[in-house]
Amino acid sequence: MKIKSMTATFGKLDRARLELGAGLNLIQAPNEGGKSTWAAFWKAMLYGIDTRDRDRKGYLADKNRYQPWSGAPMEGEVTLEFQDRDITIRRGPRGNTPFGAFSAVYTGTEEPVPGLTADNCGQLLTGVGREVFERSAFIGSGGSLTVTAAPELEKRIAALVSSGEEDVSFSQTEARLKEWLNRRKVNRSVGLIPKLEEELAQVREALERQDAVSDRIARLEEERTALERERDELASEQFIHRRLAQRELNRRYAQAGEELNAARAQLTALEGESAKYGAIPDRELLKKAQGELQYLKVLDEEIKQGEAALKEADEAYVQAQIAAQDQHFTGLSGEEAAEQVARQLRAAEQSRTQAATWKRRGWLSLAFAAAILLFTQYIFAAWGGWRPAAWWFSPGLPLLAVALFLLAVYSLVRSKKAIQAGQAVFARYQVQSQEELDALVRDYRARCDAAAEAAQQSKAVRGTLNDRKARRDNSRADLLRFVHTFAPQATDLFGCSAALSRALNLDHDLALARDRVEERRRRREDLAAQGGRDYDTLEMLYPPKRSPQETEKALAAVSARLDQTVQALNQALGRRKAMGDPAALSARQEALETELARRRQEYDALVLAMDTLKQANARLQERFSPELNKLAGAYMARLTGDRYAAVTLTRELEGAAARPGDVLPRSVLYLSRGTADQLYLAVRLAVCRLCLPDKPPILLDDALAAFDDQRLTLALELLAELAREQQILLFTCQRREGQALEQAQNVTRLTL
Repeated sequence: MKIKSMTATFGKLDRARLELGAGLNLIQAPNEGGKSTWAAFWKAMLYGIDTRDRDRKGYLADKNRYQPWSGAPMEGEVTLEFQDRDITIRRGPRGNTPFGAFSAVYTGTEEPVPGLTADNCGQLLTGVGREVFERSAFIGSGGSLTVTAAPELEKRIAALVSSGEEDVSFSQTEARLKEWLNRRKVNRSVGLIPKLEEELAQVREALERQDAVSDRIARLEEERTALERERDELASEQFIHRRLAQRELNRRYAQAGEELNAARAQLTALEGESAKYGAIPDRELLKKAQGELQYLKVLDEEIKQGEAALKEADEAYVQAQIAAQDQHFTGLSGEEAAEQVARQLRAAEQSRTQAATWKRRGWLSLAFAAAILLFTQYIFAAWGGWRPAAWWFSPGLPLLAVALFLLAVYSLVRSKKAIQAGQAVFARYQVQSQEELDALVRDYRARCDAAAEAAQQSKAVRGTLNDRKARRDNSRADLLRFVHTFAPQATDLFGCSAALSRALNLDHDLALARDRVEERRRRREDLAAQGGRDYDTLEMLYPPKRSPQETEKALAAVSARLDQTVQALNQALGRRKAMGDPAALSARQEALETELARRRQEYDALVLAMDTLKQANARLQERFSPELNKLAGAYMARLTGDRYAAVTLTRELEGAAARPGDVLPRSVLYLSRGTADQLYLAVRLAVCRLCLPDKPPILLDDALAAFDDQRLTLALELLAELAREQQILLFTCQRREGQALEQAQNVTRLTL
C-alpha cells in the first residue's frame, strides 16, 4: 500500500493537501508546521476517532483537539494504491459525530470498494488493528519510539514461534484464569468461597444462637413464675395496708365533723354578742377610729404645749416693745426713723454745701473790694501822688468797694450759720460722726424688727392653738357619733377607747371563728374527697410486718423486675422466631458445606492450571520470538554502527541490548535517550517487517531528533534501503535529515 495524496480539514489544516511519492518521503516543517496534525490525520483516516474518549487533566481527546481551527466541519480525503488499484477514502461529519461519515471508492469511478467499511478500514488496509499499528508503523505526536505490550501484538509476535499460529496470548489466558480464581477467591473476604464460608459461619452461629436463646427462654419463664407469685403476696399485703389506712381516714373524718360543729356553735355565740347594740362597723373603720382617738390625745398634749408657748410669746412681745422705745425716735418705726435721719443728714449736707459756697463768695467779695481800693489808690497816685484824701474824689469806686466788703461780711456770717446748722444734727442725736449716727439707726431698726417679729410669733402661736382646739372639738364630736352607733353608753374618750377595743376584739374573734369554721369545713371536705366516711366495717385486720412504704417499695421493685423479665422473655421468643426453623438452618448448613467443598476443589484445580500455565510460559519465553530478536538486533547493529549487536525482548516488550563481548544484555533503562530510541526504532522496524505482511506506509514524526549526526546518517541509510520495498513518511523539524539525504536518490522532499 502506498499513499499518493492526502487532503485535510483537520485541526490547523484547512483544505491542506499533501502529495507523496513512493519510497522515502522527507517532509520538513518548523514547529507548529502541522507535522503531528498530518500524522494524526493519517491514523484517524484509517481507524476513525474514538468519540467515547473524554478530556482529562493535562489531556485533550482527539475529537476536541483536532477540531478545525477555521470552524469548518472535520473532513478529509486520502488517495492510495492498494492491491494495484487506486482507492479514495473519505471521512466527514455525520450529525455531531466527527468523521462519522465514511466512503471508500475506486478513484475516478466512485465505485464502492467491496468490504471496506469505517470499522475495518485500518485492519484491512494495514493488516493489523490500531494497537499493533500504533506500536509499529506509526510514530506520531512527538516522536516517542517506546513500544508497550498489547494482547494483539503479543499474539502476532508469539505466532512467529515454531507453530507460526496462535489464537490466544499468554496474557489473555492468564487474565482469564485470574478472573476465574478471583471469582472464587480474591482474598480472605471477596469471592464465592469466602462468601460461602461466611454464610456457613453465619448459619452455624445462628444454630448456636438458637440453642442459647432456648436455654434463656426456659430460665426466664421460671423467673417470671417466681416473680408473679411474689407480686401477688405483696399485692395482698398492700390491700391490708389500704384497709387499715381507710379505717384511720374514717376516724379522722368523724373527728373533723365534731370539730366543725364546735366551731359553728362558737361562731353563733359571737354573732349574738355582736348584734346586742347594733352591727359592728368594718374593721378598717374601727382601726381608723382608734387612730382618731390617739390623735385626740396627741392634740390635747399639743394644746397644752401651745398654751405654754403662747404665754412665752406674749411675754417676749412685751419685752420687745419695751426694748424698742427710744427718746430720739419716739413713735417712729425703724424705716421711719431711718428716713428721718436720712432727711436730716441730707439737709445738713446741703447746709455744709451752702456754707462752703457763702464762704467762697465772701472771700471773693473781700478780694474784689481790696482790689478796687488798690486800683483807686493807684489812680490817685498817678494823678497827684499818694494822697489818701483823694479817694473821695471818685464816689463810684469807693461805694463799690464798700458794697463788696459788706457782701463779704454777710457771706461769711451765712457760712458760719450754715456750718452750725449742719453740726446741729449730730448734737441732736448726741453723736460725733455720721458712722455713730448710722449705728444708732441700725440698732433702733433691729429693736423695732425684733418687736415686730415677737408680735408675729405671738399671733402665729395663738392661731395654731385655736386651730388645734377647733380640730380637737370636731374630732371628739365625730368620734362620739361613730362610737354611739354600736356603743351608745360611751360619753367620754375613755368610754370610746373601751368601746373600740371591745369592738375590735369581737371582730377579731368573729374573723377567727369564721376562719376556723371554714378551715374545719375544708378539712372535712378534703377527707371526704379522700374517701372518708362516717361508718366502718368491723373486720379483723392484722397489720403486716412491713410498713406501707416498705411494702409499696418492694412491690414496685418486684413489678419492675417482672416487667423486665417479661420484656426479655418476649424479646427472646421473638428472636427465636426471627431465627427461623432449626431444621431449615440445618439443611442449609449441609448444602453450604457441600457447595463449599465443590468450590474449593475448583479453586485448587485453577491454581494448578495457573501454575502449569506459568511454567509453560517460562519455557516458551526462553524462545520468545527469536526471529524478532534476531532482526531487531541486525537493525540495532546498523543503527549504532555495530556498537550493539544483539537485542532481546520480554513479553512486556521491555528491551535490552548487548555489545559484542557482553555476557549479559543491558536493560534499556541503562541506555541513553538516543540509544534507547535506536533500540525501539529497530524493534518497530522488525515488527513492521515480520508482523505487517501488507507493508503499509511507515510514518515517523520527529523520530530521529535524539540521534547524533553519525547515527542519524546510519538511520537514514537504513530507512532509504527499506523504502525500496515500503513507503516511508519521515517528518522532521530540522535540516540535518535533508543535508544527510542531499545526495540520495529516490527521495521525495516536501516542505510545509
